[in-house]
This record gives sequence, C-alpha cells and structure tokens, in this order.
Amino acid sequence: MSEKEVIRVLIADDHPVFRFGLRALLQGEAGMEIVGEATTGREAVEMALALKPDVVLMDLNMPELNGVEATRRIRAQAPEVAVLVITMFDDDTVFAAMRAGARGYLLKGAEAEETLRAVRAVAHGEAIFSPAIADRIMDYFAHAPRPSSQVIFPELTEREREVLTLIAQGLTNRAIAERLVLSEKTVRNHVSNIFSKLQVADRAEAIIRARDAGLTG
Repeated sequence: MSEKEVIRVLIADDHPVFRFGLRALLQGEAGMEIVGEATTGREAVEMALALKPDVVLMDLNMPELNGVEATRRIRAQAPEVAVLVITMFDDDTVFAAMRAGARGYLLKGAEAEETLRAVRAVAHGEAIFSPAIADRIMDYFAHAPRPSSQVIFPELTEREREVLTLIAQGLTNRAIAERLVLSEKTVRNHVSNIFSKLQVADRAEAIIRARDAGLTG
C-alpha cells in the first residue's frame, strides 16, 4: 500500500479496557481506520477473512482460539493481512508467533508512538519487534546450534519433529500444547501423524526411536 492510503485495522483482544485504549489511540491518528473489534480468537479469524483489514492487532491469550493459532489461520487464508501481536508475554511465544506468520511483536505497555510506528511498519510490509523482543531474538540466533547437514527423521515436518522432541523429554500432550501455544487436539493430531510416519505403536516406542536418533532437544 502507498504511504497516503488509510490503514484499516482490526483489533483482536478480549480485554475491554485495552481495546478502549487502542481504539482511542488509533481513532486520534490521521490515516488509520478501525474496521472492527474481535473478542475471541475465532472471531478474529472470521472478521479478518470477512473485512480483509491491512493490519490485525492480535492478543495471544484469547478465548476459544489462542492468538498464535488465529494468526496461523489468518495468514494461511489471507496472506495479504498483516498480523501485529500485542501481548503481555515477554517469552519464547515470540517464536511461535513468528512461525505462525506474525509480522511484528509488541509488548503491552509500549509507548503510543512506538505502537503507531509498528502498525504503519507492518502495514507497509516491514517486520518490527519491541526492543526487549528484538534482544531475545538476537540472543536466540547468537546461541543457536549450527544446523546439521543431516535432518533427523526427514519424513516428519518441522512441527512434528518439535513435538517428538518434547515427547522424548517426557512432556504430556497438555504440556506440549502449552509450550508450543497449540490446542491439545492439534497436538494429538501431530502425535498420531508421528506414530504413523515412524511406524511406532505407542509413546514409549516413539521416545526410544527419538532418543536413539539423538532427538532429545
């Protein structure tokens, strides 16, 4: 979009006070228009697909459907819609949000000007992160292990290998769902696919296969 076009924004957050604050901030800014407000993750997906805003301001801790999964669905079905995560979480959920297709990640409590700058940036195709989040990302890549030339279990998707690694660490489906910000149903589907692809009968056998291959995280 060009610099002079109005940026159409959908607010997705289940906290009325925070929605009010964002609404007041954006309504007072020239060149921005609020096209809707969603209070659940499922509603955010439906409204994003129906309204096709330029930017969705997405909270992560949403009822019905978490913000990461909502982001994934929006980006899969409407890749032209940019998602800017605005959350209280200053942790590794940033990586889950990035994998889901979020174009930016801001912490609630960011200054008004920082928030407005982030909305404009993602609307114009840029990626933007709060300073604290940018530091976390830089630290992650600075200490990331050098990738091996051989992929363990190439028949698995990246997400399935991630789930298998957590299974090998002894995590339950519920714990895996919380760690990866996924629904338990999604984790169960991944586990079923892993068992099928590795031709193992149960969790114990999958753990043995994973540990024998060195996939323990």
